[in-house]
Amino acid sequence: MKRTVVSLLGTTLDAGRGHGRWRKWRPTVSIFQEDDATKVDRLVLLYGERWTEVAAVVTEDIQKLSPWTYVEPVRLDLDDPWDLEEVYEKLHAFVRDLDIDPDEEEVLVHLTTGSHVAQICWFLLVETGFIPGRLLQTAPPRGGTLKHQIIDLDLARYDRIAVRFAEQVTEAQSVLKAGIDTASPSFNRMIEQVERVAVRSDAPMLIMGPTGAGKSHLARQIYALKAQRKQVGGKLVEVNCATLRGDGAMSSLFGHTRGAFTGAVADRAGLLREADGGLLFLDEIGELGLDEQAMLLRAIEQKRFWPVGSDREVESHFQLIAGTNRPLRRAVQEGRFREDLLARIDTWTFTLPGLAERREDIGPNVDVELERFAVRTGRRVRFSREARTRYLTFATGEAVWTSNFRDLTASVMRLCTLADGGRITVADVDEELDRLRAAWAPVSESHDMVRDVMGSLADELDRFDRVQLNEVLTVCAQSASLSAAGRVLFAESRKRKTSSNDADRLRKYLARFGLEFADVG
Repeated sequence: MKRTVVSLLGTTLDAGRGHGRWRKWRPTVSIFQEDDATKVDRLVLLYGERWTEVAAVVTEDIQKLSPWTYVEPVRLDLDDPWDLEEVYEKLHAFVRDLDIDPDEEEVLVHLTTGSHVAQICWFLLVETGFIPGRLLQTAPPRGGTLKHQIIDLDLARYDRIAVRFAEQVTEAQSVLKAGIDTASPSFNRMIEQVERVAVRSDAPMLIMGPTGAGKSHLARQIYALKAQRKQVGGKLVEVNCATLRGDGAMSSLFGHTRGAFTGAVADRAGLLREADGGLLFLDEIGELGLDEQAMLLRAIEQKRFWPVGSDREVESHFQLIAGTNRPLRRAVQEGRFREDLLARIDTWTFTLPGLAERREDIGPNVDVELERFAVRTGRRVRFSREARTRYLTFATGEAVWTSNFRDLTASVMRLCTLADGGRITVADVDEELDRLRAAWAPVSESHDMVRDVMGSLADELDRFDRVQLNEVLTVCAQSASLSAAGRVLFAESRKRKTSSNDADRLRKYLARFGLEFADVG
């Protein structure tokens, strides 16, 4: 096959006049100077108008070294060789018009000359197949010998790079899953997205999900992944916003100066400054007050805020991860959460499913809990085969896991603690399942006071009347007198002064059903 080389003229490296130029390494000319130089039938040399004379000298020298090579000069003017868009468009247009027959011609693209932007564009054009060829890299002589290297992007050995990258992605996802081999398709898809976002972005993230689903745990794993990639230099700061109440909330988050308020005997940095250079996890962010929300928004956007009592702003550069088990959009509608803050933290939102939605992952998580118990106590405990089967049958079927992983962690801890000889038996499991069933049993419905008082006559009432009467009779049963019951039942009417005699009003209501207050007592 014929061989064609495409090369950009090196305006600095390829330049040179006089006999001294032969002692200088010139990348394009060097292709034809090697002792074992591969025969080149055609050189397509791209040059700008300003470099016509340099192109002419290079062409003359190549023809002296390789008389059989046809040098084809092509004008290619670049206004800005560092403008990626311009360079790519012009090189792409050149390639589109280039006369190449892949069946008869081998093409090498010389990657050594030109700006770094041009080298990137050459790589993209070859890698995507716009140029049906390979890359040619030349280098200055070492030990008096010139060398070149042909880079074939289709060689199977380069697949190892892709495999290694895939392994790194898998390792990153394993960090986020704390090494647990999860099987839930929806959970794994979410983790894949979290991994991409965590290593590519420092924008706020919002993690939603029910209590005990693992929001705090995921935030810690995100921090671990970013720390592993050297993407954070500060620490992880965690706080449950439900614990921040009253005047102390501002101080806890944003810090204060000495004397800012009674009891402020020293300066306090605050959680936002502690998270400088790191990651701040605000769990249950919906519990923050509106004033704290306003200051937090400014701190996220401007990286600056005012400590309580200070006349100077301070800076803190942190990434925010917010957690919530409540629908924040409803909170916005109810005026309890700022719409602008939600818009700012809602760039990346991930919803953790509850444990009951990930039943295929319960088995691996049970194993993790057993291992954690062993590390924590120095005691290794295992299930018998029959006990494990019975427990997992219940855990993946009947169990409701109302508190999600908190329920599971507590359950396995109880089993391990009570197990004799380091072995959990079927009897141990049966006792634990009874505990869980009792804990998850639905709250019994309110007592049927109507039947207690009226007997079979209760069946003759409309359901609407029966529900209302049951509530009235329940209040009466808990009250010392007719007047006391009336005050409870008609409290709102009394505020509006629409009820003048609560006892009389209640007496008349009971009379509709042939009842008196004494009947309830």
